[in-house]
Amino acid sequence: METKIFVQAQMLIRKPINEVFEAFINPEITTNFWFTKSSGKLEEGKTILWEWEMCGAKSEVKVHQIIPNQLIKTQWGSPATNVDYEFKEMEKGTLVIIKSYGYFQIEDDLLAIINDNTGGFTTVLDGCKAYLEHGINLRLIEDKFPSK
Repeated sequence: METKIFVQAQMLIRKPINEVFEAFINPEITTNFWFTKSSGKLEEGKTILWEWEMCGAKSEVKVHQIIPNQLIKTQWGSPATNVDYEFKEMEKGTLVIIKSYGYFQIEDDLLAIINDNTGGFTTVLDGCKAYLEHGINLRLIEDKFPSK
């Protein structure tokens, strides 16, 4: 049974909304702060493969809806959960809110996935902020899961 629990991470990125939105749909940008490889740009109705080569992980990402500069609705992971990316124009930049929901885990397994998703999406937003605002790839995902 699906839980009604969701994870939310958010960050103000001091760049225009169109630049921030593009960073999440265009793998040429996203690979500088999140996954290392993608089969293509996010497009509504498509399924894209994301890879994290540093830890041998892959995930199919189903893109359910895209509203330019506002919303990206996806489903991915194993088992698959919903992940929405919301973009809100603010006076000082763009607020990005990532929500993950639709968990089927229970008890300790649910706590583990909530912890992992909260930390993971916070790390993604931190990396995005550093890259878009300062042009720095902090290699946060790679260093969070070092191979040796």
